[in-house]
Amino acid sequence: MSPAYPDPEDQNAERQKSNFWLQFARYSQMAFIFPAALVVGWLVGAALDRWLHTTWLYLAGILVGIAAGFVELIRTVLRDTK
Repeated sequence: MSPAYPDPEDQNAERQKSNFWLQFARYSQMAFIFPAALVVGWLVGAALDRWLHTTWLYLAGILVGIAAGFVELIRTVLRDTK
């Protein structure tokens, strides 16, 4: 009797399935990260506007939030391409 070894084709198919779902999860989190980064930037900018009695820092906060969202997108893409 020969020992029972798993079929390599089954293992490759299982890896591709889990890899697909892993990538799907990583990229779907971008749908939450972009708005969250934007809102956090806006809130920080608005708080600084109140504290410093200015009217334009919320725009800077929004821009920083957008930049943070893109940085996270680039990190995610680079992590998946390795």
